[in-house]
Amino acid sequence: MFQSYLFPISYAFMSFPVAALVFTLPFLVVQYRRHGYINKVRAVVLYLLLLYLLNAFYLIMLPMPASRHNAAPAGSIIQHVPLQFIQEIRRNSNIDPGNFLSYFSIFRQPDFLLAAFNVVLTVPFGLFLGYYFRTRWVMCILLSFGLSLLFEVTQITGIYGFFDHPYRIFDVDDLITNTLGGILGYRIALWISALLPHIDQLDSKVDYSAKRVTYTRRGIAWMLDLPIWMIPFLTLHSWQLQGAYWITTAVYFVLLPYCTGGRTFGKWVVRIRISSQDGRSRLWGLIVRYVLQYGVLIGANVFLTTPSPLTSLPSPWTGIPYSLVMLLDFMFLIHLIIRVFKRNPLLVYEQWSKTLNRITWPDKQQPSAENLADNSI
Repeated sequence: MFQSYLFPISYAFMSFPVAALVFTLPFLVVQYRRHGYINKVRAVVLYLLLLYLLNAFYLIMLPMPASRHNAAPAGSIIQHVPLQFIQEIRRNSNIDPGNFLSYFSIFRQPDFLLAAFNVVLTVPFGLFLGYYFRTRWVMCILLSFGLSLLFEVTQITGIYGFFDHPYRIFDVDDLITNTLGGILGYRIALWISALLPHIDQLDSKVDYSAKRVTYTRRGIAWMLDLPIWMIPFLTLHSWQLQGAYWITTAVYFVLLPYCTGGRTFGKWVVRIRISSQDGRSRLWGLIVRYVLQYGVLIGANVFLTTPSPLTSLPSPWTGIPYSLVMLLDFMFLIHLIIRVFKRNPLLVYEQWSKTLNRITWPDKQQPSAENLADNSI
């Protein structure tokens, strides 16, 4: 029986890296937006929650039928008698009232082990609810019951119609034991909470003015900005408007931040902004910054991919511009790598434009010249 549990658990651990990769971007956005930074304790707890949910899902759903066109169940697909498993345990146990040791045979009964498994399955869920989410006991009962009901409905519907017929029965005892496990986990969380960091106090001693804007945070802002910038760019490009790249870049990355205090949509989401070293958003600084970043570093590559006078150059000379752009890209890559490991990792276009990224956290921090780009990734 234990081997049957190892099979879905192994699947959960194998799929965890993929699930974690999908989970990471929304996790980072929410953490930056809600808390202003990434706390290691909070990150570990939430990734453990993800791993637990994967294990619970696979333990409940696997093994699945070999084909979507599975056979219909022979008997009833609903077990509606509460605590029926107790009757099954009593019926299948060889208990001798005169022999105390015979009562231990109950713990080897498959019905008892299945009920115990259903209790243990949701104990971690109750732990997370009690420790991290700080829910009330009534909410813990409702959420534990809801999670169990979700599992049962998913099974009885054949994963919502993916299979022709249900491949598990809907068992009311599973709802009872799963809910009991959630309550037990909730109580354990209350007992051990004194030994763990208090979730509600993780941010109490954080100095937001000393927090630096990481490359990860800047990258997320850029990823959120890119689709928005591409809509007008592709529209103008489809109209065959010359200079569509330069127009949309100037409007979105220069004029918009100048009018919004240094924010684009992506920067607003992750709570950062571009400003000069004195805390203001100056048009000249934004122009220099983005001419260097999008005009020279990125613009040179864009120039090579669009029709240009380069096509009219004699064949021996056409390779020179490409070589120069490759050299520029390589030099910037080396510059970026060096800055990653330096204590003051401002990039070249930030130094020349005298601009930097600052965290915008209302009522919790004051502008500080220390809010430089961090060397963490």
